[in-house]
Amino acid sequence: MMRSIIALLFLSLASISLAQDSSNIRTAIFAGGCFWCMELPFDKVDGVLETTSGYSGGHVKNPTYEQVSSGGTGHAEVVQVKYDANKVSYSDLLNIFWHNVDPFDSGGQFCDRGDQYRAEIFYGSQEEKVLAEESKKKVEAELGKKVVTQIKPAATFYPAEAYHQDYYQRNPLRYKYYRYRCGRDKRLEEVWGKAPS
Repeated sequence: MMRSIIALLFLSLASISLAQDSSNIRTAIFAGGCFWCMELPFDKVDGVLETTSGYSGGHVKNPTYEQVSSGGTGHAEVVQVKYDANKVSYSDLLNIFWHNVDPFDSGGQFCDRGDQYRAEIFYGSQEEKVLAEESKKKVEAELGKKVVTQIKPAATFYPAEAYHQDYYQRNPLRYKYYRYRCGRDKRLEEVWGKAPS
């Protein structure tokens, strides 16, 4: 009888602990050009649990890659970041976002041209909106130039097709070649300076 009570108490405490942990799990959505290239910088961060490539900000339901990449759906290629707010803050994620985009390019990002490759922050709450706007002002002050990156309310997120997920891990040589050919790192260094090793 006593063992049953102790076991029940243990299970209750474990479920309370899990409920508390899950309340700290949040999601953020960022558009920064090619979604393959936006997964990696977030995946490296302690506290980021998962990144998912997808589409957001458009008017077509359940868009396909072909529809989005050809333009006209209003969607951007995005990465959805699932994170533990006890380990990494939204402000930290914003800092990672900014240092992985060209905030002065309104026509796409790097070699990927068109509105579907725009840089954009999709906020999910008033607090996130304020933090995003403050971070944008900070970037403008730091770089001394007007930032064209947009900040808009979060829209429906549609996960991209399976072959796009974790592309940099599953196809490392193709990914590195694409990133190099696109001039992404060269331009990021021009804007932000050399990244620390």
